[in-house]
Amino acid sequence: MAMESKVPEITAAIVDTIAAISTPPGRGGIGIVRLSGPQAASIAAQLIRLRQPLEHAHARLAEVLDENDANSERIDEAMVTWFSAPNSYTGDELVEIAAHGSPVVLDLLLRRALSLGARLANPGEFTERAFLAGKLDLTQAEAIRDLIDAQTLTQARQAASQMGGALSRRVYPTKQALVELIALLEAGIDFADDDVDVTPQSEIARRIAQLVPPLAALEASFARGRIVHDGLTMAIVGRPNAGKSSLFNRLVERDRAIVTATPGTTRDLVTERISLEGIPLELVDTAGLRETFEEVEQLGIARSREALADAAIVLVVLDATQPLNHEERSLLAALHDRPALVAINKSDLADNVSDALRADQSAAEELELQAIATSALTGNGIAALRNRIVALATGGAAAEPGLLTNLRHQQAVATARTAMEDATRANATSIPHEMILLDLYRALWALDSLTGQTTPDDILNLIFSTFCIGK
Repeated sequence: MAMESKVPEITAAIVDTIAAISTPPGRGGIGIVRLSGPQAASIAAQLIRLRQPLEHAHARLAEVLDENDANSERIDEAMVTWFSAPNSYTGDELVEIAAHGSPVVLDLLLRRALSLGARLANPGEFTERAFLAGKLDLTQAEAIRDLIDAQTLTQARQAASQMGGALSRRVYPTKQALVELIALLEAGIDFADDDVDVTPQSEIARRIAQLVPPLAALEASFARGRIVHDGLTMAIVGRPNAGKSSLFNRLVERDRAIVTATPGTTRDLVTERISLEGIPLELVDTAGLRETFEEVEQLGIARSREALADAAIVLVVLDATQPLNHEERSLLAALHDRPALVAINKSDLADNVSDALRADQSAAEELELQAIATSALTGNGIAALRNRIVALATGGAAAEPGLLTNLRHQQAVATARTAMEDATRANATSIPHEMILLDLYRALWALDSLTGQTTPDDILNLIFSTFCIGK
């Protein structure tokens, strides 16, 4: 039973040369026009006047010409770097022209390159060519996009780890052991007449059992990897004047929301994105929840309830100096099955009202909600609150190399696990090895899809279309 693998083939079909501006739109000190393909160097030679011949991986000073003529006037200076095939990022001949970051000059270079036979690159086409040339696998290609999109240092580090092949290295031992098991069963079928022993049922069960734990651990890493990659939203809710905006400012570490002693100061949603231990977190400060007849405040409270419904995490702020009211009790009861925390604020003022503080903690614990005593004024309890938020966001999953960071990765590993479970059941009921192999191949194809060996073209197109042009 030979495996039909949809491995992208490297062929001579790449006959066109692509070009694009690879730096972000706008003015800057440097702007780069990139060309890749068989005619990259010859087209670039007509755009510039070199002072020294091009040499692989060496930058050369050149003059950017105003027209496609060696005798044309100079319009700019640039550093030009040429990479010969196959020793380039894309595997093709590649030229990068780093001129000054004038949109006018960069546009001129690009338009002239297109007039000389290049075509405008599709989004992500440079990286797609690198993937097709075997320069990097699919998880590494996706990591390039993640690095470009990173908003926190932890996201950048995670993407850099992925670019270095951390996920591929983590998958490889399991995949290799799976291939060995498949080969063992194939040999028993194909060479049964040549005195090759059929693999015993107990040996198949032992080998499959060894493959399941690393797959389970890899799938579990998605709990943290997804949060690091995508971030989440936390709504801060509670009664007016409980200190929601003060806590919001403490977490943001600046005076972002207006704070006054007047209840109901916050009338609309105030949002700010922060990073907690590398977790991108969008905080939403909401209007205080209470009954009111004022139209503006009613609109603010309606938006607060919408933010409450949409948030991944809810932080309920209680006032340690006030007993729980009906609105707060109803809110806590509604959150018993959602990721939520309770901050009992103004704890610095609760020395003489400790009974109210204990009552708030007891009410939260009865509903299995974590309660932390805090003081937005003094900062007491803020560090503990940050730690609880991170733990709740990640489900307690620890940071580790080779995390699953997107749904495509998680679904591939989940499919592999399901296939292994099916193979286990098939083996336990003495089903023929040919049928067990179907499940094992299904697991192998799922793991292959992580790195791209069996990924259909439509999925590849979808992945690379999310890149910027010029990347």
